[in-house]
Amino acid sequence: MTSAAPRTARFVVLCILIGLIAGLMSGMFGVGGGTVIVPLLVFLLGFDQKLAAGTSLAAIVPTATVGVISYGLNGTVAWIPALILAAAAVVGAQLGTWLLARLPQNAIRWGFVGFLVVVIVMLFIVIPSRDATLPLNIWTILALVALGLFTGTAAGLLGVGGGVIVVPALMMLFGTSDLEAKGTSLLMMIPTAISGTIGNLRRSNVDLVAAACIGIAACTTTALGAWVATLLDPFTANILFAAFLTFIATQLALKAWRASRDARSAR
Repeated sequence: MTSAAPRTARFVVLCILIGLIAGLMSGMFGVGGGTVIVPLLVFLLGFDQKLAAGTSLAAIVPTATVGVISYGLNGTVAWIPALILAAAAVVGAQLGTWLLARLPQNAIRWGFVGFLVVVIVMLFIVIPSRDATLPLNIWTILALVALGLFTGTAAGLLGVGGGVIVVPALMMLFGTSDLEAKGTSLLMMIPTAISGTIGNLRRSNVDLVAAACIGIAACTTTALGAWVATLLDPFTANILFAAFLTFIATQLALKAWRASRDARSAR
């Protein structure tokens, strides 16, 4: 496997820049950063979609680890719920990849855009308390398993990271604080990203140099993003997260629109 871009100073600088941006977003919002890394690798360095996704997943491992440490030092990581979510997400991802070959991709994209629109609206209505925690009982465990399955399925179908689903779900459905939702989301991503990266390495679908540059650079700003998150009041944090989700929804909507246009042109 060869990289989509030559190993020049520009290549390294752009990888570092992508990592700095992704790390900041990851720390602030509790997401892996793939929604930033993948399009930038494609646009700036000419990676194809699969190589960009595989490289992004590898870079997420150190990024999420630093994020978990940062949130963990503040006591805002629900460790056991995160592991429950991760285990269920791994199973859901297999279901998602199975459904991917059987469902129309464009309909799935539009459905997820609709889901994100609902979440964005709810972020202006449901403001989490910073003192809220996530108690474990049989009902919350079952609900966490369901959320993990849904998250993993969406990841398998769309290639989106779990954070864009888990963070708002933990706040709105489980009543956790925004900080605990973000820290828990980052922890959930680590085993999933490791598992996916091992598979991608076997298929030579990772640019290790790019992943290392992005991951190391992201580690320098992830803690900064997590620190900024603690300074923001919950309402302001929700507004910024809503803006981030709007960016993701716009990306998906554009892909769906282009796919529909191309399908019409091919007739």
